[in-house]
Amino acid sequence: MKVAIYSRGLDPDQEVQLLTLLEELRRHRIQACLHKSLVGPHSAVSMLPRDFSVFSRHEDLNSSIDCIISFGGDGTMLDSATLVRNKKIPIMGINFGRLGFLASISKGELTLAVEALASGRYIIEERTLLHLDSSIPLFGDAPFALNEFAIHKRDVSPMIKIHTYLNGEFLNSYWADGIIVSTPTGSTGYNMSCNGPILFPDSASFVITPVAPHNLNVRPIVIPDSNIISFEVEGRTDEFICTMDSRREIVENDIQLAVKKEDFEISLLVLNENTFLSTLREKLTWGFDKRNK
Repeated sequence: MKVAIYSRGLDPDQEVQLLTLLEELRRHRIQACLHKSLVGPHSAVSMLPRDFSVFSRHEDLNSSIDCIISFGGDGTMLDSATLVRNKKIPIMGINFGRLGFLASISKGELTLAVEALASGRYIIEERTLLHLDSSIPLFGDAPFALNEFAIHKRDVSPMIKIHTYLNGEFLNSYWADGIIVSTPTGSTGYNMSCNGPILFPDSASFVITPVAPHNLNVRPIVIPDSNIISFEVEGRTDEFICTMDSRREIVENDIQLAVKKEDFEISLLVLNENTFLSTLREKLTWGFDKRNK
């Protein structure tokens, strides 16, 4: 078995945890392939015997990789999705961030996670992606998102008007700071912060959620993920912000945009104990009442 390990960068405590992970992988005779950001001359890994390989781009990951371990928070998981793309390599998230909806395995479960990986005691969850089509190239060769696509006004500019269509049929004109199209996976992120509903990962739906709408009767709407959602943007400024997960582009108002379901999915590797319901209860403290403490 061979796994790749990715991180945006580690603090000293996380480097200790990485060394623990590498030791556990060796103990189970699992080969490691580390991202170049983890093997710098001043990293703790550089002092170890060079019994691992190194990768730097998504092209370096091939069918020999059985899993990619994301070492960080949910943002690191989103980065990992752009590395995996359509290669069907499962992503295991070790959480060093805050909530950790995607990176659901805690750093205290490192040993358990490696044992589960070696023995095959885990669950693979398939997650839907959003794909962006635009009249000019945007987001390089990775115009897809695991969490959400969003349109947003620039900085302190006035609100924008976003004409929205489903399969070419007019839906609504949103007077707002922006609009979010979220996958079920992303429904617990920016969408939830804007009072959008939480969706189960297998619900085969998207959520369209306005950001600070200037209409009391405008609410989020859940639609089947078979729809193509297109936009026309008006505003007092000539540009607006377009985002896919944590990546952003500044685009002009005359750009044509449409999002739809991507033709491939991302696989998440989770432990048997980490179900979606248990994650909701733990991360959102559902069912917790301090009066019972």
